[in-house]
Parts: sequence; structure tokens; C-alpha cells
Amino acid sequence: MSRYDLTDFEWRVIEPLLPNKPRGVPRVDDRRVLNGIFWVLRSGAPWRDLPERYGPRTTCYNRFVRWRKAGEWDRLMDAITAAHDGDIQMIDSTSVRAHQQAATAKRGVQITVSVDHAAASRPRSTSSWTRRGSRSGSA
Repeated sequence: MSRYDLTDFEWRVIEPLLPNKPRGVPRVDDRRVLNGIFWVLRSGAPWRDLPERYGPRTTCYNRFVRWRKAGEWDRLMDAITAAHDGDIQMIDSTSVRAHQQAATAKRGVQITVSVDHAAASRPRSTSSWTRRGSRSGSA
């Protein structure tokens, strides 16, 4: 059992809620596919790096996408929450990267602008100069 695999308790809660289509090609083992989906989601690896023990990566990916569109993941999460008496906590482990010099900023330091506002407002064209030296005399 991998560290990302479902526990027996979690599987007992989830198994009766899974969609069951008896017609067509028999489905691959649901628990194995779910463990593969959870492995990708928890490890952050791309689908192509899914270990072979979870079955074909296309099977795991297609089932993940179909169930997302059908709202199955919401139903499963509600069932797991109810089984734990609503005592579930989630932590978002998204990391925000900053530039290495952002860590050395001193508190209370004001940002100084290095642009001279008077110089910035001066016209940058030489239209007055070109008008005086114009040969046509129309300017």
C-alpha cells in the first residue's frame, strides 16, 4: 500500500457511491484507478509519470475528467465528510515564490521613485526647433 492509497475505511465509504454502469466493457478495478488518480493529484506529477501499478494512465485520466464533469468528486467529498462527522480539515499547500531579494526588505522603508517628474513632463520632440528651421515657411 502506497502512502497515497485509500485506506480500507475510506474505500468502504466511497465504494457504494461510485457510479455503476453494468453495460459495455467491464471497468478496471475502481480502487486501483482511484489510487492512481490520487497519486497524480497528491504528488503533482504529470499523468505520463503514473506508475504502472495503477493501470493505464489514460484510464485514470479519462475517469478523472468524466467524473469531474459529472460532479462525482463533489458527491464523494460530501460522503467522506459525513463519514468523519464533518471533522475534516484541509490545508492548501500552494507555495508562492518571491524574488530572493524580497526576503531582505526592511520594514517601514519607503520606496523612492528615481524619476524627476519635471524632466518627465518636458516634451521629447524637437517640433519647435524644426519649425524655425523649416524651408517651406508654412510652419
